Amino acid sequence: MSDGKDIIVRPENGDEEEIDLLELAAKLWKSRRTIFIYAGVAALIGLVVAFSIPKEYTTTIKLAPELSGGSSSKKGLGSLASMAGINLGSSNESMDAVYPELYPDVLSSVPFLVGLFDVPVTESKTDSVYTVRNYIEEHTSAPWWSFILSLPGKAIGGVMSFFSDEEVSGGKKGTDPFRLTKDEERVKEALAKRITCDYDAQTGVNTISITMQNPLVSAMLADTVAAHLQEYITDYRTSKARQDMVYSEQLNEEARREYYSAQQRLADYLDRNQGLSLHSAQVTRARLENEAQLAFSLFNQTAQQLQMAKAKVQENTPVYATVEPATVPLKPSKPSKAMTLIVFVFLGCLAAAVKILFADTFTEMKKKVSEA
Repeated sequence: MSDGKDIIVRPENGDEEEIDLLELAAKLWKSRRTIFIYAGVAALIGLVVAFSIPKEYTTTIKLAPELSGGSSSKKGLGSLASMAGINLGSSNESMDAVYPELYPDVLSSVPFLVGLFDVPVTESKTDSVYTVRNYIEEHTSAPWWSFILSLPGKAIGGVMSFFSDEEVSGGKKGTDPFRLTKDEERVKEALAKRITCDYDAQTGVNTISITMQNPLVSAMLADTVAAHLQEYITDYRTSKARQDMVYSEQLNEEARREYYSAQQRLADYLDRNQGLSLHSAQVTRARLENEAQLAFSLFNQTAQQLQMAKAKVQENTPVYATVEPATVPLKPSKPSKAMTLIVFVFLGCLAAAVKILFADTFTEMKKKVSEA
């Protein structure tokens, strides 16, 4: 009999749960006017928020850098391993300290970002030319509520700066990456948020994305960032070879001067001692001729070394394949007004449902609190 009672109770509990859900749905349907009102108000708020957020335009560049070192068989094994999700490390194949996986860190470094401050960009609406720093500081807008939210921080900062003993550095020329001012630090952080770089280990492609509030500024800055990155990597890859080339040029110049000097000494001696048949004169002539010959041999060797050093610089200069060049974006990448509207309408409906379903519970809680 006890087993039979258990069987009877379980369906009854299931029926009660089903009835509760139906009652909740019916309760929401009866108060659908409230839900529509909340959804309408939320939609209006969503539209205000969506149109208050400035438009942002994103330009994307894809670069495929040339990897140095390593045999073709090892490169093939590396490709197969990357397809399997295993990273063998490209740095083992070459002696480069700055390999493609570190390019995102290079783009976010302080010296790289500071180097972009004085880059000129053109605003598409007015064709006005600004520096990147000036454009971010004076021609980049923010939503109206960000100004309101920043007022307490500005007030606290003003009070702290008033009572602070910190001296303001005056007469500063240029931007020192080692010691940035507060304004320069804000520009650097804003610029770092607008520059992103993603590395694909399987394809070896770096994707650089620049987001700005003007499409032409975004495209111009993206092209400049890619050029600066290529220049940075090229300077690093060729630094040792260029140092060797400069040293070879110095040796070659010294050998050239010594060779010309030895030739001149030999010519002067022959001009002064024409027709002499003394053995001492012949010995001196032979010595000067040998010195000139040795100087010429050294000059010839240093000239060959200089040519090899120049070839080494060219050999170490990396080549970048631009898979996707910079183009001026036609449509803003954000904000998505439709998604913003959907989110606010959903939140409005959710708030209305919570109010309808738990209004009685909230009322009872208030009564208990007041009675207590």
